[in-house]
Amino acid sequence: MPSLSIRHVTTYRYRQPVAFGEHRMMLRPRDSHDQKVIEASLEISPRPVSLHCVRDAFGNHVGIAHFSERSQELRFESTVNLEHLPLDPVDLGVDEAAGFFPPRYTSDETRDLGRYIERHAIDPNKDIGQWVRKYLPRKGRIGIFDLLTRMSEGIHRGFQYRRREARGIQPPTETLRLGHGSCRDFALLLIEAARSLGFAARFASGYLALPLDDWQPTPASPQGATHAWAQIYLPGTDWVSFDPTCGKVGNAGLVTVAVARDPSHTTPLHGTFIGFASDHISMDVQVRVTPDRPEAVWVAAKDPRWCN
Repeated sequence: MPSLSIRHVTTYRYRQPVAFGEHRMMLRPRDSHDQKVIEASLEISPRPVSLHCVRDAFGNHVGIAHFSERSQELRFESTVNLEHLPLDPVDLGVDEAAGFFPPRYTSDETRDLGRYIERHAIDPNKDIGQWVRKYLPRKGRIGIFDLLTRMSEGIHRGFQYRRREARGIQPPTETLRLGHGSCRDFALLLIEAARSLGFAARFASGYLALPLDDWQPTPASPQGATHAWAQIYLPGTDWVSFDPTCGKVGNAGLVTVAVARDPSHTTPLHGTFIGFASDHISMDVQVRVTPDRPEAVWVAAKDPRWCN
């Protein structure tokens, strides 16, 4: 597998020394058949009195830190070396194995995937269903892989990308109404659209790694941004990544850190401080991904709101 190193630094600054509450970190990429963490380290300043790691219900790595010292600055530096193997679903025969729409999960799959199939977003006027229908043929059949690819590309081509500093995610119906959004908004729209058709879908977040030799700044791939995308379970195959922001399918350029049925469970870093709200000055995030070829630098996430 090709190897990558990821350096992710987050720095909080305050007007005066403040105390810190519990901080939870999701910075270590997941281990799977297409990516494997070789080495990982985490440096925190001021040094926490305790730091331990757990796995949540979705199998994501979560670091939990507690502090006793006051400071005007809180800094987290994560360094990871991992092997990452780009896989093309078409080369793997996923498109043929998935079959034709509608999805036909086995009884065991349906029981295990139930919460991922269930609709999460409020859609009283069935706006998402109306949007999805234009991708369904009036006559004949359509392959599942082809359908989902068209839906992802439809978001990529039909919606305007906008970097958004506000926390949280737009409701999918709001994204449809506005016609624009961020990567996390597009991911959630595709997830809910897929669920409306009976697919199991989940939210994925991590790093977008693109070789500078091939990379040009575009609204869909802005320099310095963490990334979010959708993963959809195709019957009889596996979870497949669909990236509506970049218009791509498969894991090429995507390093997965966290997956969950709801995006609120994938926040890379969050915690509290004890002081006045006005004490907080700024939060700066810098992420750099470097491949095994030292002459080529890969750009990945950099965003004070954890996802562009």
